Amino acid sequence: FYVTGRPPRWMPEIAKVFPFGHGICANGALLYDIHNERVLEEWAMPVENQIETVNRLRRSIPEISFAVEWHNYFLREKKYVPRWDVGQDNVGVDDITEIIDSPAIKIMARCSNQELNSDQMLRIAQRELAGVATVTHSNPHDSLLEISANGISKGETLSKIAARYGISADETVAFGDNPNDFSMLAWASRSWAMADGHPDAVKHAKFVAEPHEEDGVAKEIEQLLELPE
Repeated sequence: FYVTGRPPRWMPEIAKVFPFGHGICANGALLYDIHNERVLEEWAMPVENQIETVNRLRRSIPEISFAVEWHNYFLREKKYVPRWDVGQDNVGVDDITEIIDSPAIKIMARCSNQELNSDQMLRIAQRELAGVATVTHSNPHDSLLEISANGISKGETLSKIAARYGISADETVAFGDNPNDFSMLAWASRSWAMADGHPDAVKHAKFVAEPHEEDGVAKEIEQLLELPE
């Protein structure tokens, strides 16, 4: 399985490179047919939880702004400034709660002027959103949180889908480098934190792989498959 924080709109590029049929997208919120571009199953955040999430974080982090990700579109507040091309031209709204009217796969919360980094934001958000939503991030150098339905994570969904195929944690290999990978690293019995990843990743993984730029993933896979150098 390809397990990612990416939403479906970012998956066509993945389909060109990887042969995987299905992917777990949006940090566990979707089971997605990558090549047929079809959502197979979803675990979305209810409207009331979305609004409660926005209200709680706005009280605790006044500088924050929001965007919401659905299956195939993305809407943002005017103050939310993406750091990449979101692939859709929209000018945003003043208050994201004005347009929240259906379950969403992910909320993004950003401090656009980087008043706080992602780790600082995460500590606040985990306290404020306990029992309401699952919050994580995928870049400690940014100021961006990724928020899913309560209890949903890469690890939770991977374990659920693996069980359907009769695959246990002992038969699972996983690699990860950031907080949105931690649940997956903790669940898989053979998991590697990347040496150049988030410093807390090693607390959740069983092993440490060499950095990305030194082909750390490839080296571990070669050893697992006992391939000649």
